[in-house]
Amino acid sequence: MARPRILIVGGGFAGYHAARQLGRMARGRAEIMLLNPTDYFLYLPLLPEVATGILEPRHASVSLTRTLRGVRVVLGRADSVHPDRRVVRYTDPEDRHGELGYDRLVLAAGSVNKLLPIPGVAEYARGFRGVPEALFLRDHMIRQVELATATEDQAERDARCTFVVVGAGYTGVEVAAGAQLFVAELVRRRWRPEPLHPRWLLLDTAARVLPELDPRLSAIAERVLRGRGVEVRTGVSVKQATPDGVQLSDGEFVPTRSLIWCVGVRPDPVVAEMGLPTRKGRLVVDEYLTVPGHPEIFGCGDVAAVPDLHRPGQITPMTAQHAVRQGKLAARNVAASYGRGRPRPYKHRELGFLVDLGGAQAAADPLGVALSGPAAKLLTRGYHLASLPGNRIRVGVDWLLAAALPRQAVQLGLVRSPSVPLDTASPELPAIPR
Repeated sequence: MARPRILIVGGGFAGYHAARQLGRMARGRAEIMLLNPTDYFLYLPLLPEVATGILEPRHASVSLTRTLRGVRVVLGRADSVHPDRRVVRYTDPEDRHGELGYDRLVLAAGSVNKLLPIPGVAEYARGFRGVPEALFLRDHMIRQVELATATEDQAERDARCTFVVVGAGYTGVEVAAGAQLFVAELVRRRWRPEPLHPRWLLLDTAARVLPELDPRLSAIAERVLRGRGVEVRTGVSVKQATPDGVQLSDGEFVPTRSLIWCVGVRPDPVVAEMGLPTRKGRLVVDEYLTVPGHPEIFGCGDVAAVPDLHRPGQITPMTAQHAVRQGKLAARNVAASYGRGRPRPYKHRELGFLVDLGGAQAAADPLGVALSGPAAKLLTRGYHLASLPGNRIRVGVDWLLAAALPRQAVQLGLVRSPSVPLDTASPELPAIPR
């Protein structure tokens, strides 16, 4: 008899850990397949350090084929899921189309950039969701400083040295904090008769930075950012983006060549096309991570509206903490659906958050205890090393080298603007050269 096929869609935090757990539990008993656009699991919290030259890109990327034993990796992006036929249609890296059938489906497709209907944003902003975007941003920052150094036009010089980050959530704060230090180091190395004065703006419509986290972390992060000269603008966003700058909602026009979009994420569009109930764009599942009426389908991570049993009526937030644990539980409950063990409901309280603020600064609240400075930095890096499923030694060595040596500030030219459209669901979106 043919072995049952367990198909996992998505290799992010939820999908990766579901595949890893199933590889341990069901190897030899079932055919386990993982459909993912890349052959690596990206450890997203370290992406800002890739963009600022601290980490080598491959060190934040963990090989799927090497670390997922007993799992067959299929390269491709899921286009649609058909529960009635139990198949997933996908497109591979060479634009060929295919179908994968399944007996059990773990949907962990993750999320994409959240777009707002603001004129010019899709054309002139760049997101921050993957290695190509991080490499593009690193080259872009270096290029802007070099072009500002070369020009005699003061207005152009100021525009090229102005960087606008939209979204003061977890990603936006870490990007602004790390990139500000990186650009400051670039400027110090470049001589010209008139000094360059980089300007950083961090915008958010919320009343404070890190609005989803403890107010103590918000206060720490804002104090560090303002201390470095970052202009933190709460209650303000972008009204329009143009090739020459951005019009803010408070009426100010900011000349800039750098609009970094960190507003947030939305569930992968594949969910909306399944014809199954959703909540806030996320697939409705029960506390056992199964889709009502479809016990063969499990949802976890950003793509699933998992009930938060600690907050009745609420769903779990889109965080890596929840995604990792939901992925592992989805694997156990899939195994239970075949008679191995009993299904368990998802229960988890947040253990606290860590925010890397670049240099020796960080903010953390492990188990509700607020920390800042070098102690929080040490805790943050220790947590990331413990959470990484691979490359720990390489990442540790990168950190040591970054502390002892100046960063290499050269453009690699590997990623051009058309390769990183902001709307990740529309790869054909025209890009404007920079």
